Amino acid sequence: MGYRILETEDVPAYLRERGHWDDLADIHVREVSDGNMNRVFLASNGAGTRGLAVKQALPWVRVAGPSWPMSPERADAEARAYEQVARVAPDKIPAIHGYDPGHYALVMEDMSDLEVLRTVLNEGAPYGPDTSRRIGEFVAQLTFATSDFGMPSAERKALIAASVSPELCRITEDVVLSEPYIEHEHNHWHPELDDLAAEFRADTRLRTEVADLRHTFMTSAQALLHGDLHTGSVMVGERDGTPVIRVFDPEFSFVGPIGYDLGLYWANVLVATARARALGAVTDHAVQLRLSWEGFESEFRRLWPTRVDTFFDDAYLDRFLRRVWTDAVGFAGTEIVRRIIGFAHLTDLTTLPDPVPASRATLRLGRQLILRRAELHSPEDIEKIEKIEGVTDGIAGVNEPTGVPML
Repeated sequence: MGYRILETEDVPAYLRERGHWDDLADIHVREVSDGNMNRVFLASNGAGTRGLAVKQALPWVRVAGPSWPMSPERADAEARAYEQVARVAPDKIPAIHGYDPGHYALVMEDMSDLEVLRTVLNEGAPYGPDTSRRIGEFVAQLTFATSDFGMPSAERKALIAASVSPELCRITEDVVLSEPYIEHEHNHWHPELDDLAAEFRADTRLRTEVADLRHTFMTSAQALLHGDLHTGSVMVGERDGTPVIRVFDPEFSFVGPIGYDLGLYWANVLVATARARALGAVTDHAVQLRLSWEGFESEFRRLWPTRVDTFFDDAYLDRFLRRVWTDAVGFAGTEIVRRIIGFAHLTDLTTLPDPVPASRATLRLGRQLILRRAELHSPEDIEKIEKIEGVTDGIAGVNEPTGVPML
């Protein structure tokens, strides 16, 4: 049977055909598609005690429709990523029950008892116990295992060859690392940000630094990445009284610079901080960068003695981690910029009663992270930049900087 786009009424028979469900009289299906790219269905029995999720890649970007064609083969990359993560961090991803390459569809555990981290934060709740630390650990576990440190050379080269994803990487290269700094039809922003958008497009130094990050993204094949790691791709909650996280949607997975995954998460943490401050909330956002970096660094160092190539000594590890940190800071800046004056904005800011002050402050912060990434050596340095740019104030009337502020 050839590829067909599944509709809600098709899912029961599809699950039976794939051997995942027997009694079609005891199945209820609803569509819960919420992201930009795919369709997602939840299937449960009448008692609500059994559930599966079916995620299918469409031949276009879901939010744009057929006008933006996109190969559904991105589901292959997602399935490969889950296979790799399941070997090293199975407790941090959903249980995968099967992948159907003919229909580009994954069948996985139903996570509807959990909540999307972005939704939790937008509603004013905290991150939850160790969420950011465990995100950092997730990045370390996946990237170490798929790097030259954790994987024999021949296996690494096979992984790189299998994980090439030119179409999805091109989206990131354009949408995140190019378009916000030029005039492009994908870009949009609040009218009161016109001056900053024009300023960013005219800032030749900024564009040069973004070009440097873009080149790193294109050429640095350090490890297998999630590729789209943000607060909307993390589920959190409790099961049997124990906090759980589930990282999902790794369809942008590719072999690239480790700092990219960390940077995406940090950008979302910083935007969530701006939202909380704008609403006058007392939150634990300020410590999340530190916790995620500590989780990453400590786990990477814990794994280091198991490296397959012992030529890389402990002194080199320090240098390597410094490079990852610097890349992550810069990529965090580019993600912030694109989420405010580029494509696919964040509800953290767009749902504020007045999104302009927080957007302006966060946008300026993003610029400083890009320009000064080599000068920022710790989360505390980033907090100083936040204060300079007014992110931690979240109030109207914050003075615009006349130049690059000095710490």
